[in-house]
Amino acid sequence: MENPTLGFICHILFFIALGFRYSNGQSYSLQMYHKFSPEVKEWMTWRHGLDTDGWPMEGSNEYYKALHHHDSARHGRKLADYPSLTFLAGNITNSFSQLGYLFYTMVQVGTPNVTLLVALDSGSDLFWVPCDCQECAPTSAPYYGLDININLQTYSPSASQTSKPVTCDNTLCDLQKKCSKSSDQCPYNVAYVSANTSTSGTLVEDILYLIPGNGSQSGTVVKAPITFGCGKVQTGSFLQGAAPYGLLGLGIEPISVPNILYKSGLVSNSFSMCFPQNSSVGRFTFGDKGTSGQKETPFIIDQTHPTYYLGVKEFYVGNALVKTEFQALFDTGTSFTYLVDSVYKSLTSNYHLQRQASPLAIDDSNIPFEFCYEISNSQSINQGPNISFNFNGGNNFSAIQPLVFIGDPNGKLVGYCLAVLQSSTVTIIGQNFMAGYQLVFDREQLKLGWKEANCYDLEYSSSAASAPSSLTPLQSPLAPSSVDDSAHKSYTNTNSSTGSPPKQSISPDALPANPNAIGNDATHLSPFFLCVVISFTVTITILTNLF
Repeated sequence: MENPTLGFICHILFFIALGFRYSNGQSYSLQMYHKFSPEVKEWMTWRHGLDTDGWPMEGSNEYYKALHHHDSARHGRKLADYPSLTFLAGNITNSFSQLGYLFYTMVQVGTPNVTLLVALDSGSDLFWVPCDCQECAPTSAPYYGLDININLQTYSPSASQTSKPVTCDNTLCDLQKKCSKSSDQCPYNVAYVSANTSTSGTLVEDILYLIPGNGSQSGTVVKAPITFGCGKVQTGSFLQGAAPYGLLGLGIEPISVPNILYKSGLVSNSFSMCFPQNSSVGRFTFGDKGTSGQKETPFIIDQTHPTYYLGVKEFYVGNALVKTEFQALFDTGTSFTYLVDSVYKSLTSNYHLQRQASPLAIDDSNIPFEFCYEISNSQSINQGPNISFNFNGGNNFSAIQPLVFIGDPNGKLVGYCLAVLQSSTVTIIGQNFMAGYQLVFDREQLKLGWKEANCYDLEYSSSAASAPSSLTPLQSPLAPSSVDDSAHKSYTNTNSSTGSPPKQSISPDALPANPNAIGNDATHLSPFFLCVVISFTVTITILTNLF
């Protein structure tokens, strides 16, 4: 069967051959024709008998649309099917104090679909859920004191009609060396920065249910095939109330859900999160590119382990300017903000000097903050001196509400703390500094966008489960209790006996290779070569006749 691509290339080569013209007896010019030009239309009608009356007219909307489709295909990109997508239950996210102050959302996976309450984390890549458990946290909502009127379920590949094992020859399999043969199911192991916190199991492919993110196309359900982890063994914080129902990684690596949706052509390579200032309800949307009025700063991408780092040139605490440069991980999966020693001391000392309040003495290991203050019944609460970072690019990012509030056992408000913690080697801007912003993670342009927003005022929302409130904060379960140079969430082979650092990045190809690709290319090689030879012969013949 004649290959249409090969035929088109041959036609182009033939036209190039015919396009040579003799000029001044010394040189030759090459005349080229546009794919929608009258000459090409005439040729296609004569050569193939095609009706070209329906071809787009130059300058028309259809003309530019056709060119755009051509460019997208040429660049290996597919036009997004939807402007934005969100989860089947809506774009609502909730923060639960009982589950470590992370933001959670409801997702539906599998056939028949099961409902899961998963944490959203931009600091890691893999989406995983507890599955066929050998060691997992309890998944009963009452166990954690959650008052939610939703039937939370667990996922099992054997119970889903659409589940497929991801084999070791898949490009998303990072632990291929652990496989005895390529047809084995791919194992995974993800270690997090919190001490002894990890998840391990096997990779599976199944359906994630989504809907258009702007509320349009009511009734449309998108069934997106994704790769995620069947988490059989959890350790550390995952057994102590952090993400007991699973974690949805939003990082840069190919295995992350935003990247898989983009590679599938469903949405643009971006997502947005809105963190509320004075409530526990936020928003999440895939494909959101933000607005023209937002501020922006570029991500700093470390190719050894790509993640969302930002460059800080200086920062303000009230009227004090601190001239120091550093990089910070912008991590939605860390509840509070962590600063390296020198930055921590500069920020907190300037804050304390300008804070007009009496220190609050706290004898509670659950309160990890150093700078806490009393509040009386007649005293109004304000955040005190403003804290803001001047990012690369010159835009300023202010922490709208960097405080957490402290209650006594009876629930009476007694004080508040600056929710900033000291770290040995890494700086993390956590969720508490993101409150009050609509944040856009533009992964195509590699930049962060932000704009102050009331999450309730966004264009589309859905009903949400009410989140219980608590005045006593817990330590962020995925944040570093003792951070070292390996402080990041990455794929590791914990059983390695070589002593060498484990590979931390995944294959750059996000989709499995086409097993027929090599065979098809080999089949087309011979006629393509013949096409070039014929075109070259025609060219030589024309040039010979000209002489």
